[in-house]
Amino acid sequence: MSASTASTTLRELSGLEARPARLADSVLVMVDFQNTYRTGVMALEGAGAALAAGARLLERARAAGVPVVHVVNDGGVGTPYDIRAEIGAISAEVAPAEGEPVVVKQVPNAFHGTELEKVLTGLGFGAGSGKGLVLAGFMTHMCVTFTAEGAFYRGYRPAVVAEATATRALAAPDGSVLPAATLQAAALTTVADLFGLVVPGVDDLL
Repeated sequence: MSASTASTTLRELSGLEARPARLADSVLVMVDFQNTYRTGVMALEGAGAALAAGARLLERARAAGVPVVHVVNDGGVGTPYDIRAEIGAISAEVAPAEGEPVVVKQVPNAFHGTELEKVLTGLGFGAGSGKGLVLAGFMTHMCVTFTAEGAFYRGYRPAVVAEATATRALAAPDGSVLPAATLQAAALTTVADLFGLVVPGVDDLL
């Protein structure tokens, strides 16, 4: 196989579905749309555009009566993830509406040690149900990817809306700088290889 030829995905080898669940049959999970990622040490490349896409996705879900769950990462007092302070608050553009649950986590996988599965079950989307979860948020290579993995292994059908995600440049093991766009593509490719489907934009969701 040449370097320019794509390998068969693990999803294809496993016979998994190639189309995401319809938005109307899913829960929208908004992952870490916190001010943390808009400024300062954790600012992400393309955060503004991803946030705008997230706001459109949220508006569409609410208009369709789709359940919405918000997730936030709490790193503790004085950190960039301090949910008691403005820096760690959910951005105003996608702030929870009355009645929309907010799940607090402390690791990238939003299912680990949290109430997320209990909340989803209460919405009629229990583990193993095969129901769809539409994921959007920050950061693509961390909390979005590992929450998709957590959803997959619990029997959900996760789909990531790429337009509504973003990440940042990082130092690679060889000392070079891995551009944010490269890491973004790699993270989405990782999700699409097994854990879920990747939808390019909000308007691509059925």
